[in-house]
This record gives sequence, C-alpha cells and structure tokens, in this order.
Amino acid sequence: MKKYPNFVKDTLISIIKKMNESPEDFVKNPGKDFTRNRKLTFEYVINLLLSMGGNNLYKELLEYFKYDADTASSSAFVQQRAKILPSALEFLFKNFTSSYENHKTFKGYRLLAVDGSKLNITRNPNDPDTYVKCTTDARGYNILNLNALYDLPNKLYVDACILPIRKNNESGALINMLEKSAISDDVIVIADRGYESYNVFAHIQEKGWKYVIRVKDKNSKSIVSTLNLPSSEEFDEKIYLNITRKQTKEIKSNPKLYKILSKNSKFDYFELQNCDIYTISFRVVRFKISEGNYETIITNIDETEFSSETIKEIYHMRWGIETSFRELKYAIGLVNLHSKKVEFITQEIFAKLTMYNFCEMITMNVVISHKQRKHKYQVNFTVAIHICKHFFRCLEDEIPPDVELLIQLNILPVRKGRQDKRNLKTKSSTSFIYRVA
Repeated sequence: MKKYPNFVKDTLISIIKKMNESPEDFVKNPGKDFTRNRKLTFEYVINLLLSMGGNNLYKELLEYFKYDADTASSSAFVQQRAKILPSALEFLFKNFTSSYENHKTFKGYRLLAVDGSKLNITRNPNDPDTYVKCTTDARGYNILNLNALYDLPNKLYVDACILPIRKNNESGALINMLEKSAISDDVIVIADRGYESYNVFAHIQEKGWKYVIRVKDKNSKSIVSTLNLPSSEEFDEKIYLNITRKQTKEIKSNPKLYKILSKNSKFDYFELQNCDIYTISFRVVRFKISEGNYETIITNIDETEFSSETIKEIYHMRWGIETSFRELKYAIGLVNLHSKKVEFITQEIFAKLTMYNFCEMITMNVVISHKQRKHKYQVNFTVAIHICKHFFRCLEDEIPPDVELLIQLNILPVRKGRQDKRNLKTKSSTSFIYRVA
C-alpha cells in the first residue's frame, strides 16, 4: 500500500506533468516558448521554483542537479523562468490545494481566516506602486502585500491575492477571493478589524457563507458606534438594518431601521441588485478578554446555533493564520527571494504557498503517540518542512527517507497560556549578497 507522503507527492508531480504536456496555456509566447529541447524544461523550472530554499540562485541549481558539471547557469534559469506566466504557479497552487479532500471541520463548518502580510522586496525607488517612504528624508523601501485565505483546522492556504502596497485593499482582496472560490461546503470567514465594512458583510452573506469579524469597539468611530446597542459592558445583540443612500424624511427619522451610506462608502449591491435599499441582519457580540479590555464581534451566525462563548472561541482560532505567515516566511523561506522583478516574486510566492501546503498535508497525517508526559506534544513543523522538501527533491530512482517516522521523531511540547508581546518594526528584504553558503 502506498504511503500517504508518496500519494501527496505523486499528486503534485502529476499536476506539473499535465501542465508540461500543454505549456502553451502557461507561457507568454504560446507555440514558441519551451518548444526546443533544452536542459531547463518547463517541468524542471517549475520543480526548481518549488524546491528553492534560502541559498543564492546558482547554489540552488547545483543542489537540484546534484552538483553535475553540466548544471545550467543562473542566467539560463532566469531566461527560462521569464517565459512562464505568474498565473502558472497560481494554477498549480490552486489545483494542488483543491486535490485535498480530507477536510476537518469545526461543528460542520470549514473555518477560513483572512489576513494580510507585508513582504519586503528589493529596494526600487522607480516602482511607485511598491515604494514607501515614511518621511521625506528616509531611504524608503518596497513592499508587496500578501492577502490570503487560510483553512484553520486543516492548516492550508486556499487562496491568495498579491498586491503592491500602494494599491492594497484588504476588503477588495477578500471580495475578489470570495467571488473566485468554488468551495461548496459550509464556511465561516474569520477576520480582524481591517475587514470591517457593510460591503464585506453583504458579499459574504450573498455567497451563502457565515462570518465572524472583529470590529472597532463601541467607544471609537466604527460601525457599532452608530448602532442602538445596550449600555452594558458585555452583550449579544441582534441588529436589523436597511442600508441605503437615500435621505428621505422617513429614513432620517428611523435611524434604528436605516443606515445611510455616503457616496464615498463602497457598497456593490445597490448596482448588482439594482436596488435602493439592501436589508442585512447580524449579531453584535461584545465580551471581556482581560481586565478593562473588550473585543467586539459582528457575525451573521444565529444565536440558536452558536452561543457568544462559541463565537469568542471561533474568533480566537484566527491566530492560526498569523502563525502560518511566520512559518511561510521563515521556515518555508519566503523572505529569501531570488529576484527583483515583481512578476518573478509572484511566481515564488505561489511556489512557496504550494510547498507550505505540501508540507502541511503530509505533516497533518502524521500520528503523534501521546505517552504519559507533562505536556501534549506537536510536530516540530520547521524540521518537518526540511524533511518534506528533501523528500520532494528525491528523484524517482532514489530511495526516499521514511518521512512519517522522521516527523514523528521531531516533536515539541505544547505549552498553553504563553504570551510574548509583539515587537513590530520594519524589516528590509534579504540581500542577494548575504545568503548562506
């Protein structure tokens, strides 16, 4: 019987081979690109992009070709990768991810967290879309924003939207991913305060999904500050609203029933449904998290289905996407880019997302034996990534390692309740010069 890691690898390889059979769908010049017999075929370039780590480009090539004297040059690789559309890696990422079928759920729902993470790229003052200067005399830096949908119980990225920092719109990116999604299961979207808008609520509602979104508290300028809510510190209140841009006397005299949006507030369904009034209902749940600190959640999940305590539990699961970004950047190696061009960087981002999912699919299937110990134990995911990436690089004629056993041997204790204050500061991109030997 085929071991599960082999099944996962075979699935990924088979998708790449199918793409290789008709590369014209994934290249800039169909009928011309990858038609000649070269060392760096379409399939080789895709495999290289998936397997690259934090070394310089030529070291990556040497390792891939097993230090063969005829290893392709860095220049040859760059010329070949330039022929491939970034959408090719996005296609691979989505098709591989959708091949996974053993989805874990929370009370029957798939939990999809949405968030964004900044990715520092090589400094280029001539790119106005990615270049940022905090002050006029500052040196400045360039940033891309990775917006992602992340399946929390299954630890898989299901979609991503990459935008330059100057054009980044978190709510717009979420709506874009919602519209493209083919997921037919029951879904709860979990988001932080950056996604607070009636337009987002409406799009998720029209998709047939549920949402649990944290919003700014009632004491600040926010959606909840304009609602008729209890004066108590904690509450769970049902709200019914008619959203409109009309400003008739009747509407103005009923602020509890109507919410008037300004022309500057984006709301797509006035045009999409050719209406003047859009009806929406949701719960506003406010709960205490520590002495003097409260969080406010807006959700369209009925109180008969999930209590306020369950809503609180669901929202706090959102932290899983924050952890995944750290693993994606530093364990998978997204911070160690191999290009300055945004289109090449986009290739690498989708390649890293694919490899992250490849490693998680294998790791999530590994069973950790629970002995009589002080703590529960979990997989050391950083070590698991090294094992899975080595396994992916193994050629067909090589004897692969026992992936599951190696992962089982590298575990860490789960220590609940640990806290560490986040130290946020700007980080520059990793220079091409300073890479590990």
